[in-house]
Amino acid sequence: MANDEWLTIQQAAQLSGYHPEYLRIIVRAGKLDAHKFGSVWAINKKSLLSYLQAAEKSSDGRQGPKLVK
Repeated sequence: MANDEWLTIQQAAQLSGYHPEYLRIIVRAGKLDAHKFGSVWAINKKSLLSYLQAAEKSSDGRQGPKLVK
């Protein structure tokens, strides 16, 4: 966990283009690696990027927002 980069929900929303509440939903569904640091939830950046890549390649039409660079 020491070498992992963690993003707050707000940072993850800015990076992904997803609404913060949607990110909370997919965290609760276990689709993203997340951890609570004190009172703040954080999402593992690698996990988020993997989720975004999978969403982009999916055939179910859930491409979601484009990755903000």
